[in-house]
Amino acid sequence: MPRKRNLYDPLSSKPYKLSRSKVELFMGCPRCFYLDRRLGVSRPSGFPFNLNSAVDHLLKIEFDQYRSKGTAHPYMKDAGIEAIPFQHENLDVWRENFKGVSFQHDPTNFHLFGAVDDLWQSTTNGKIIVVDYKATSKNGEVSLDADWQDGYKRQMEFYQWLLRKNGLDVSDVGYFVYCNGRRDMEQFSNHLEFKIKVLPYSGSDDWVEPTIIDLHQLLGSDVIPEASPDCEYCVYTNDSREMLGARQ
Repeated sequence: MPRKRNLYDPLSSKPYKLSRSKVELFMGCPRCFYLDRRLGVSRPSGFPFNLNSAVDHLLKIEFDQYRSKGTAHPYMKDAGIEAIPFQHENLDVWRENFKGVSFQHDPTNFHLFGAVDDLWQSTTNGKIIVVDYKATSKNGEVSLDADWQDGYKRQMEFYQWLLRKNGLDVSDVGYFVYCNGRRDMEQFSNHLEFKIKVLPYSGSDDWVEPTIIDLHQLLGSDVIPEASPDCEYCVYTNDSREMLGARQ
């Protein structure tokens, strides 16, 4: 049955909570976004990436050790990055899922939020640097060149936008700490080794504000968007409907 909670009501005056991931859903498929937020029909849930979560958790513990000392992590030094882990009284909240960095967007009455992995601070200009941890396992070097990684880039840009709305002086350049599980080892031996690469990305949050306005207009409409030919969920649903109809 359709979900009854966390639905958008155009007639409600209560601020509506909208996460970074739901904004990304809108970017990927307006129809799936509308079905989810207005009608309570969500995409099927995927399985959690527990190994990725473990890497994320351990990296936060490790960087926090250097944060407490006010010194740069060796990854930062090796990459030639002149920065240290950022200390702020709200950092734990900003990194917590379902809370994160938040901002009340008055034109739409959206309460927008997203949880960052880490923040660094430049030691040359004091700007705040958004950092995102990623874990994978592939042959060769990791990069940010694949089309599907555009979502990673928008994720970072959305965090930059949220932090700027909270009054922080944020650098356009952020970093992905990419952990690549090695496949060239002779055996497993009860542990998995990673090659770490810190990848810079220069982002622009110019798209965020107009996107929020667009999705607000969509949620206020009673017209369900057309299925997207680029959405695998829409394609599956349409193909299934056609096949079932042909058999009846």
